[in-house]
Amino acid sequence: MTAWRDVEQADQEFARRVRIVSFPEAATPADLRVQVRAIQEEAWPSESVSDAPVDAPTHDPALQPLSMVLVDEGVVLAALDILFKEIVHVGQRFSVGGLSTVVTRKQVRGRGYGRRLVTAAREEMIARGLDLGLFTCDRPLQAFYESAGWRVLPGAVLIGGTPQAPFPSDQPGFDKVTMADFFSAAGRQAQASFHHSRIELYPGQIDKLW
Repeated sequence: MTAWRDVEQADQEFARRVRIVSFPEAATPADLRVQVRAIQEEAWPSESVSDAPVDAPTHDPALQPLSMVLVDEGVVLAALDILFKEIVHVGQRFSVGGLSTVVTRKQVRGRGYGRRLVTAAREEMIARGLDLGLFTCDRPLQAFYESAGWRVLPGAVLIGGTPQAPFPSDQPGFDKVTMADFFSAAGRQAQASFHHSRIELYPGQIDKLW
């Protein structure tokens, strides 16, 4: 009984230590940004050396990037960014948020930290009054995002990049699915129109499919 109580108390203490903090990307404390960049590099090694500082922002500021970080006493366990813009779809304007650079520290993967953060990001989009959340992921990650409250948009393709240089999610070599959730009354009413459609996201050349 004592051992069980010790484990329970340890779990409760850890739950109190671990917290989610969020900042506009450019205002993220440098020590956290350096850790996030290191975890991103671990997940997606760069093919070339960049001259940019390791704590420099990585997203187009026009997309109002919001960094969300899961930390344990200053140690980053998982991180992601939410990007925002308005899109026009079937003649209607919608406020949209999308997930970008979702990553968990390699040593602690499989413990639910990424799911906790992705769930919190969805709640953040709802709290901001967005019409919907919308992003793509590699097909093997579909179940992970579904476990955090997101749903597949059947047959939907995101068109990233710009109108002059489109970057579609169904281009050769990609195996992507489009994930979404509809938050506002206007978003839910238009939900069916997003199925089996080509959605003109156009977040620009920096983030492309965000």
